[in-house]
Amino acid sequence: MIVKVPWDKDQQIEVDLPDQKVVAIVEPNSVEINDETETIRQAVSNPIGSKSFKEFLADARDVLFLVNDGTRPTPTRRILDVLKDDLAGKQVSFLVATGIHRAPTEEEYLQIFGPEHREHFRDSIFAHDARRDEMVSLGTSKNGTEMQVNKRGVAAHKIVIISSVEPHYFAGYTGGRKSFLPGIASYQTIEQNHKLAVKQEAKALALTGNPVHEDMIDALKTVKQEVFVISTVLDKDHRIYAATAGDIHQSFQAAIDKANQVFAAPIPEKADVVVSVVKFPGDIDLYQAQKGIDNAKHALKKGGILILVARCRDGVGEDAFVKLMGSCDSPKAALEKIEQGYKLGYHKAAKMAEVGLWAETWAVCGVDPETLKKVFIKSCDSLPEAVDQALEKKGPAAKVLFMLDGGLIVPFVEKQK
Repeated sequence: MIVKVPWDKDQQIEVDLPDQKVVAIVEPNSVEINDETETIRQAVSNPIGSKSFKEFLADARDVLFLVNDGTRPTPTRRILDVLKDDLAGKQVSFLVATGIHRAPTEEEYLQIFGPEHREHFRDSIFAHDARRDEMVSLGTSKNGTEMQVNKRGVAAHKIVIISSVEPHYFAGYTGGRKSFLPGIASYQTIEQNHKLAVKQEAKALALTGNPVHEDMIDALKTVKQEVFVISTVLDKDHRIYAATAGDIHQSFQAAIDKANQVFAAPIPEKADVVVSVVKFPGDIDLYQAQKGIDNAKHALKKGGILILVARCRDGVGEDAFVKLMGSCDSPKAALEKIEQGYKLGYHKAAKMAEVGLWAETWAVCGVDPETLKKVFIKSCDSLPEAVDQALEKKGPAAKVLFMLDGGLIVPFVEKQK
């Protein structure tokens, strides 16, 4: 069996193995794709729990769009293509909801907006800066988070959110409310919110009782403006499977139902070795690619080896988790240090250290071996060699499972009938 593993934007790595050594090759579930433009148009024309988009715009003095940055494959450009005629003559601006990520490069702006919209709206496109932009307080959440967001988000008459919905390893799901917090929140607010990610209730596919999600909802409750949300659910090839629009809560739940159909992936059993591939654009750095570790743990046997595959073009990204783990001699020590005092990024360290307590993590990526060693990850030069070495280490009966979109798939062992 030859397994073709995605690498970077459009490359592949081939791994040749005997069939009996492979538990499963897991991808997002196959779903039927209809006309993608029509899927968006139908969603906007038939909003859930909301007036129509034209009615929403009718009395708008100005409209602020919150859009995802280049780390997510959200088809913002395709959605703007559908909305273009309705927006003609309106005062429109855009705020890229970067959270704590850097501002997009020009290449990434083109990836997000496409050449036409990038040029047309060039002077009204802004990137949120959590450290430098002027913030406005929305109060304090029930979990104690001081909710501060970008002034542009409060000053706008009406808000449109364009997002994509898929599982998220500690927020439950991406999309909707996440565009406010952490999307356009202050660094301090994001730090306080992400501290909640170390709690066991903060996990993929979970909203009820998830403190991170609860913070996001509390922030939304303070928003006085009308908000219209357009969400997409993509398939494994980033094609538009479904779209929902309208009320931020009701349309979000409808998108979640569709996202589960794609990304909740049944597996026959857990494996001794799991190869987790984080695809473009989520493979931008180790900070983002860590999601592939957290999702893959659900498919790995205790004492197993998890092999992360991610290009990591920008290295580690936000490096607080590297500094924390690099100051400790074991995953256990890292968890103990996090308990003594939290800084933004430590949730990454906590999630990685938790896996490190019961499994090994190896990686084929663009981060140098010494840096990986600091976060208790073994660097591997070649994926085929890494798989062979991992199987040999785990013994003659060992098997491997491949997750070809590990940043998004949440595997679960399917119950036998």
